[in-house]
Order: sequence, then C-alpha cells, then structure tokens
Amino acid sequence: MDHKSHNQIVSFIWGIADDVLRDVFVRGKYRDIILPFTVLRRLDALLVPTKEKVLETVEFMKKEKIDNLSALNSITGYPFWNSSRFTFENLLHDADNIDSNLEVYLDGFSPNVQEIISKFKLRNQLETMKESEITYLLIEKFASKEINLSPVEALNGKSEKLPPLTNLGMGYVFEELIRKFNEENNEEAGEHFTPREIIKLMTHIMFTPIKDQIDKGTYLIYDPASGSGGMLTEAEEQAHELTGNKATFYLYGQEVNPETYAICTSDMLIKGEKPENIAFGSTLSKDGFENFSFDFMLSNPPYGKSWKNDVDAIVDDRGKKDKEKIKDDRFQIGLPTISDGQLLFLMNMVSKMKHNTELGSRIASVHNGSALFTGDAGGGESEIRRHIIENDWLECIIALPKNIFYNTGIPTYVWILSNRKPANRKGKVQLINALDLYVKLRKNLGEKNCELTEEHIHQITQLYMDFEENEISKIYPNEHFGYNKITVERPLRLSAQFTAENIAALRFDKGLQDEMTWAYEKFGEKVYTQLDELKPQIEAYLKKHEIKLKPASNKKLLSQKFWNDQLEILQAAEQLMSLVGTQQHDDFNLLRDLVKDTVKQEGLKLDAKAQKRTLEVISWKNEEAEAVIKKTEKDGTIIYEADADLRDTEKVPLDEEIEVYFDREVFQHVSDAWIDHSKTIKGYEISFTRYFYNYVPPRSIEEITAEILQLERETDGILNEIVKD
Repeated sequence: MDHKSHNQIVSFIWGIADDVLRDVFVRGKYRDIILPFTVLRRLDALLVPTKEKVLETVEFMKKEKIDNLSALNSITGYPFWNSSRFTFENLLHDADNIDSNLEVYLDGFSPNVQEIISKFKLRNQLETMKESEITYLLIEKFASKEINLSPVEALNGKSEKLPPLTNLGMGYVFEELIRKFNEENNEEAGEHFTPREIIKLMTHIMFTPIKDQIDKGTYLIYDPASGSGGMLTEAEEQAHELTGNKATFYLYGQEVNPETYAICTSDMLIKGEKPENIAFGSTLSKDGFENFSFDFMLSNPPYGKSWKNDVDAIVDDRGKKDKEKIKDDRFQIGLPTISDGQLLFLMNMVSKMKHNTELGSRIASVHNGSALFTGDAGGGESEIRRHIIENDWLECIIALPKNIFYNTGIPTYVWILSNRKPANRKGKVQLINALDLYVKLRKNLGEKNCELTEEHIHQITQLYMDFEENEISKIYPNEHFGYNKITVERPLRLSAQFTAENIAALRFDKGLQDEMTWAYEKFGEKVYTQLDELKPQIEAYLKKHEIKLKPASNKKLLSQKFWNDQLEILQAAEQLMSLVGTQQHDDFNLLRDLVKDTVKQEGLKLDAKAQKRTLEVISWKNEEAEAVIKKTEKDGTIIYEADADLRDTEKVPLDEEIEVYFDREVFQHVSDAWIDHSKTIKGYEISFTRYFYNYVPPRSIEEITAEILQLERETDGILNEIVKD
C-alpha cells in the first residue's frame, strides 16, 4: 500500500470523526466509535456480494428449523456471516428506524464477530448515538463509495477503480488512527505498534536462512504480544513469498488489550484464519497456548512496563529471601525486576521452541537496551541472558536506528534466536550495528522520524547471511559476553580503648538503643526498680511517636529483668576497664585476647555475646591499625575479618583466569586485598557501545591555540566598537 492511499484513507476516516462525532463525544473518545465501525464496514463490504444468497439460505434454515448457521460460511466464503437483511448501504433506506435496524444488523453477525463487537464495547455507545441523532450520518459516511475499506478492488461513484485495502494496509491505517486518537487523549502514541519495515526485516531474517529447508507441510507462527496482528500477517506473507508457497502456515497470537485484540481477530477472520488462534488476556499470567510449541515466533513485547498485575500468577513471595517460589515453568530461570517484563515474553517464546524437529524454532524479538545489560550477575535479567547464550540459541542482535518507533526514540534491538544454528554459527554471536542505516521521513509520525528502505532491509539481511566481520558487523564467541563477578575484600582494621563514655552505651540493648535511652533519661534509676509503674507512660510514648516494635522487642523494653541484665553488663564492663586499663590499642587481636583472659580469670559476668558487644562499643576503624584476625587455619593460614565498607567487586571476562586478572588489576594496587571465592557469580551482558566504539583522538594543542587566536582577531573589532559606543 502506497503512502498516498494510506494517507487518503486515514484522512477520510479522521474526517468522519471530526464531522460526525464533534460535540457528541470528547475527542479522546472518538476511537470508541470509529475503530469498531471501520472494522464492521470492512467486514460488511466482504459480505455484500453474497447477501441475497445468505438471506435465502437463512429463510430455508428457519423453515427446516436448523439453528446452527455455520453452514453460511460456505456461502460467504469467509469464516463469518451476517444473517440480518441489512448492510451498511441498505440501513440508509429506512432513516426513521436506523437505530433499531442497526441493532438488528449487529445481532445478525456470527459468534466470532459478536466477540469482536463485545471487545470494542460498541453496544455501550448506541444509546448516545441514538440520542444525538448521528447514526444515519455516521453510516452514510462509512458507506461512501469514495473510500474502499475492502481487501478487494472496488469502483467509486465515477466507476473508477479503487485499490484494495490489504490486511497489511489496514494495519497501517489502524496504527495511524490509534496514534492520532492517543495523542488527542494525551496517551502514549503508537504504544501497540511496530513499523512495518521493522517487521519486514525481522521476517526476512527469520525465513531467508532456512527457506530452502521448508518443504511441504504445516508450520506454526506465533506472536505473544500480537497487537493488531501486523507481525503475524507480514510473517505469513513473507513465508509464502520466500518459500514459493510450498508449505501451509497457521497463525497464533495473544493480546491483552481488548480493542487491539478485536482488530487482530477481525484481521484473522478476513484472512480466513481461525480467530480462536488469537487468545485474549495477558501472555505472562494466562498462557493461551500452554501446551503448544511453534516453528517461528516474532514479537515486539512491551518494554519498560511493569508486570505487577501478573506477579501473583507467576511467583509466590516475590523478593522475599529464601521464600520466593516461581510457579510458572516458563520462567524458572529467573525473573527480571517488577518494573520491566520484556524478558519474560522472550522466555515465554523460548519455552515454546520445538526441539524434536529438523528445523527446530526461530525467534525474532524486539527489545530496548535494558534487556542487553541491566541486572547484576545472578539476577533475573543476567540469568535469562546466560540461559540463552550458554544453550547457544542466540544467533544475532541488530541495533536499529533511533527514533524508528512511533512511541520512543530510545535505542532498540532485534534479537534472533535459533535452536538449530548452522555449523559456522555454533558457539558464536553476531552483532550488526544498523544505527546509521535509514532515511529521514518528511514528516514525523509521533517519535518516528526515519525508516528503513527495501535496500536497507536487503543490506542488513545480507550482512546476517554473509556472517562476516566488517565495520558494522562483529562476531564474538559466546563466552565473550560472560564474566565472573568476583568480590574483593580488604581486612577490617580496628583500634580500641576503654573509656567511661564508650562503655556507657552498654546500659542499653543495641536493638532498643533509642527507646531505652529515652526511658532512662526520662525516669532515671526508677527503670531498675519501678518499671511496672512506668509501663503506661512508656506505652503512651511509643503510641504518640508511632513507634512499632516487634512483640519480642516490646517485651524486653517493658521487662524489669531485661533492664537489670543490661545494667549488670555495664557494671561488669566497668570492672573490666579497671583491670585492663584505658590505653589505646592499635592491635585489636591482642586486646580481644586480653579481654577474654581477664573475664575468665576474674569471673566477670560477661558471656561471649556481652564480650563481643563490649568490644564493639570501644573500637573504631583505623587504617593504620593491625588487621583483625577472624581465625587461623590448622595449616597456619590466617583468615582476616572483611571490612564491608571496603568491599568491592570486579567483572572478570570468562576467557581470563580470575587470579591472573586479580593480580594485575587489584593486588598490585592494594596488597592486602583478597578474593572471597564463595561469592563469585557468573553473569552475562552485551554492550553495543563498547563493541562498536570508534576512538576519536582529541585535537592537538596547536589546533586549539590557532582557533582561539582566530576568535580573538574576529572579536577584537567588535569589542572596539562596543567601547566606542
């Protein structure tokens, strides 16, 4: 479909909205009328040629008391019908009764079209249309011979041929209409749609490499975020074209938006596809094809969109350590952050790959940059990338031009996956940088200001097929994208000194420091003898300041024994201070041993927990102090306490030895550092910027100096003029 015809149809339909619906519906609600009537007119135009034959058959079936009207499919030639006597054109013959006749007309459609009408919620609008008396004018506009919404050629009022509006062309029209409607409603423009040239690119790369392997038989194509069905329609057309119509392709999809689902389903009806192959609902929480696997899968899933509404169906106790339980087998590998579910759609497709066929499955999926690199090692995003790459399913990632989508200008990427990689691709991933392959649009469509031409699509496809390295095509082994995240520790270094001020903190439990401090400052020594009498005041204080303690902590705070136990610890620490002295110790290990020995020899009431707490309150970090020893192994190896504040991590490429990297990058700079190997985690990320970065050297001092001098010469006269004025 050419741009001129597309624009004419869009303008015509938009004109209907402005001419008929103005002052009846707010502009943001035009879509609630225009979109369903566009679909109905499209279906109506296909049923007109067989209308008389359908009515004869309906009359016969009534006489024979046949309730099942599915036989009408064979008459219409499509998997839908309308058993009423009305069409858009003859509804206009009875203007006085057009509203009631319209309802009869709607009721006459087959059940599959009834579902489309229901998803559009069209019947909710009929009363408003009747009250405002716009029904006749609306239908008259849509019945005009000056516009052809049918997928077959038609004649206008001057007997001139109007080109058919193909399913692909209808997709363009719907996308542009909804983009305009969304803009009127201050919603995100084009939120559901993928530019058709991107779909063409995806389908070319999907089918071209294996077109000679596709033989007679049946193949299934699937899109888990099908939108208006554009990807499915284009995929089928390209599959037939590239394979010479040797095989049969069946389309499957799922869509969560009811309006877009209705558009997609109507498109499938017109194509003769089974509308039940398009499932309604969220793919993530309600898999419409649970026991299916597919040969080809394409998708542009929503990115940067929360999957909070799906979380209960996917996982129990999300984010709770040691309690989280993933319930859905599709997502067992790992879950991304709740704010972005795009990789869940990819894993849904991965779970539906065929592993027992010669061709296996091929996937093409569009994602933004976050799918490439967000998520730490061991996190959901990284684990998903790891799963795909280590199974050697990732063939290629293509970086698309910026601003090529309707609703975003951010970088986007096409992922190509296959579980039947050819020998030359095994163990490797190709990256294609197509950022600069585009032509500018004369007029922006939302954020979209450029597009791929047929030449660009061919060029990118050829780059993929050639599988060679050049300026915009790079090839790396799978391991290149992986790394070991190591945890680098440094020893804790403490100095310590007994002072009355330091050990005063032992009067209070660490977990109840603020509450106990307040009570002691408020009531003094009474907390040790009259706590029961003070209980109401303490509880009132907690309530007034909205302090909510756990039951166990609350019990301690109001316990006379607990207060006295803390006092005993303080008194024992005071005795310890008198025995050990108040000098500063810069070797914490020696002081710790001294405290332990003194407590034992003098029989002080300081158990191991109290001793540890005492050492905590009298010590502080000092980088000049000796390292604190955690333990000494039997072989004499000393294990030091790690300082959490000095803890750091490093990403070590998988193709490099961890110890070699550590010695070169860390140890020679920080000689007391070590690796905690128990915390090493493998991760995967892909950075296009790094792989395609071209270094541009800074200008020389001479060039910069010359430019400054030239600017001075140019501005000197201007300054003189200013001074003179």
